[in-house]
Amino acid sequence: MKKIINQPEAVVDEMLAGLVFTHGNIVKRLNGSGVIVSQALQKNKVGLVSGGGSGHEPAHAGFVGKGMLSAAVCGPVFTSPTPDQVLEAIQVADQGAGVLLIIKNYSGDVMNFEMAQELAEMEDIQVATIIVDDDIAVEDSTYTAGKRGVAGTVLVHKILGAAADQGASLSEIKALADGIVPNIKTLGVALSGATAPEVGHPGFTLGEDELEFGVGIHGEPGYRKEKIMSSKELAKEIVSKLKEAFEWQAGDEFGLLVNGLGSTPLMEQYIFMNDVKALLAADDLKMTFKKVGDYMTAIDMAGLSLTMVKLNEPEWLGYLNHSVSTIAW
Repeated sequence: MKKIINQPEAVVDEMLAGLVFTHGNIVKRLNGSGVIVSQALQKNKVGLVSGGGSGHEPAHAGFVGKGMLSAAVCGPVFTSPTPDQVLEAIQVADQGAGVLLIIKNYSGDVMNFEMAQELAEMEDIQVATIIVDDDIAVEDSTYTAGKRGVAGTVLVHKILGAAADQGASLSEIKALADGIVPNIKTLGVALSGATAPEVGHPGFTLGEDELEFGVGIHGEPGYRKEKIMSSKELAKEIVSKLKEAFEWQAGDEFGLLVNGLGSTPLMEQYIFMNDVKALLAADDLKMTFKKVGDYMTAIDMAGLSLTMVKLNEPEWLGYLNHSVSTIAW
């Protein structure tokens, strides 16, 4: 294992210390904990809290700031934060208008965030939740019952964050979340596994000439292994699965997010986006929002994912384009 670290058990603490030192104008760290808080909290605005295990950087702390998350809770690598940590984030994010929790669909996250919600409600804090389950690869897998939450979660942060920034109420943001989440779908492909620092070896291995469609962001199994193929062939497989899931028609409007999983160069991500564009243009889709880069990674996994959001309402595009001040957007 080759990594630029000190002690494996200290990686999250030292990462967060470096993050806050670098970006102290945007975020702060709560009491030396795993909670990263926006420096731009505003009274009487709904707070947004997300989080989960570390190892997905820049998610989730990279999306804390004006216009996106109020706070992010960073657990150990690939492990949910505790209910007490989530409660701390809720308490600091509550500025008098309540808090919405954005939860990726993993068993530990769902259980611990919902326990924190119950604890917060005992303190008379209004809390609502949305569970993101955008991964269409498999219905059930390691860590999860039902579809997993992956890179589409970042678009949920962006859209809901914009609505909160513009003064929407908790009930309005909850309704927006309920509308947008079913219209966000993701599918990924891995070329190699991820190595968690405390484990010291990849969570799974692929041959030099192999790739796997549908691998999850913790290395959960996908749905098919194949021999290595061109970007155009990858795009054809992934777009065909998304087309089947959305059942899109000519003229439908979409936003696109090509997300690197940790070790895929931007050069390759842009090549893939170009191939996706050709396929979607052939189906006469409107592509009015585009984003490429590492937003929801799996430590050092090689591969990428494509997220599509069907823009059913005009304001959704406005929310995606709303100006923010965060580390990673």
